[in-house]
Amino acid sequence: MKIIGVTGTSGSGKTTLSEILNEREDVVVLDADKIAKEMSTLGTDYLKAIKNTFGEEVFLKDGNLNRKALADKIYSEDASRQKLNSLTFKFVVDEILNRIKNINDSKVKFVIIDAPLLFESGIQKYCDFVISLIADENLKIERICKRDNIDSKTAKSRLNIQNEDKFYIEKSDFVIYNTKNCDLRLKIEEIINKISN
Repeated sequence: MKIIGVTGTSGSGKTTLSEILNEREDVVVLDADKIAKEMSTLGTDYLKAIKNTFGEEVFLKDGNLNRKALADKIYSEDASRQKLNSLTFKFVVDEILNRIKNINDSKVKFVIIDAPLLFESGIQKYCDFVISLIADENLKIERICKRDNIDSKTAKSRLNIQNEDKFYIEKSDFVIYNTKNCDLRLKIEEIINKISN
């Protein structure tokens, strides 16, 4: 069983790639963002740690996390973003490794870790290969606006605090340039074939 990290900035196409891979019977996809969301529900240690760090201001009256308030905070304050990242790395990396350990289906040949902060969290050291997705900035902005229902100025400011393409290109085994004309299905098939041989 090979572990493949998939990373890249917001809007680069990680989710689309993971959806394509998820269609395969020999693949298990672990989406770090989804896992973090699952782990930030009522009563979890992760949610308690968020409350201890950020206080009531990022919570709704019913005790659930106010995701918009937290997002606004972390996108506008470097210190808050670093605090949340270190909490997330601690809880989510352990959960991902635990889920990998518990895969006992002999059909599974590849585990995909879809993580925007793959390198920052240190989880790349558990990966056999890393694939990065790179896309043109305007295309990324267009995708982020559509996905998160935000304006282009907000999308651009979110991208500005993320790593540049060079960061991913230098650290990855494979790079997919996910332009408008890119056939992601074909590109990932080529990479899987290389990894399988």
